[in-house]
Amino acid sequence: MIEDGFHDFLLASAGVAGALIGLLFVAISVAPERLVDSGTPQSHRVRASTALTVFINALTVSLFALIPGIGAGGAAAIVAVMGLLFIVGSITSLLRVPRGQRGLREVGFLAGTAVVFALQLWYGLRLVADDTDVGALRGVCVLVVVCFFIGIARAWELVGGPSLTVRSQVVGALRDHERETR
Repeated sequence: MIEDGFHDFLLASAGVAGALIGLLFVAISVAPERLVDSGTPQSHRVRASTALTVFINALTVSLFALIPGIGAGGAAAIVAVMGLLFIVGSITSLLRVPRGQRGLREVGFLAGTAVVFALQLWYGLRLVADDTDVGALRGVCVLVVVCFFIGIARAWELVGGPSLTVRSQVVGALRDHERETR
């Protein structure tokens, strides 16, 4: 039996995941040509697929954990393996495009997502072995939140949201300064 705090969290995260998946479908359906045109970079397709994968991961773990007698362990382990397979497929697809179009940033982001799935697999297997392991359940729940962050970041990039990272701002300031000095 899941304690009330975890139950409430899982219930809320299932709702959040469902809503985010719906919004992702709306964003993709508004401009489907951004993903299906032959000129679309593979990295754009990987961003969309990554967002969907991590949102489905969070939804699956949350929903299965809410079913009495099933728990989060098996579901977390299974979708973690599926996530790792997705990562391998995505990296392979990026390696098939010409070098100039690969994007080291994409591979780095996928590597980070692979770490999340590997940790989820570890916590999931711990829960399969002992469904009373509160630390493992807490770890799975934290990773569900991390999946939301990853999916939101990927979706933001997918819709062309501006990058407000320190790096992008410094590069922008340097470019502005260079234009002013010409």
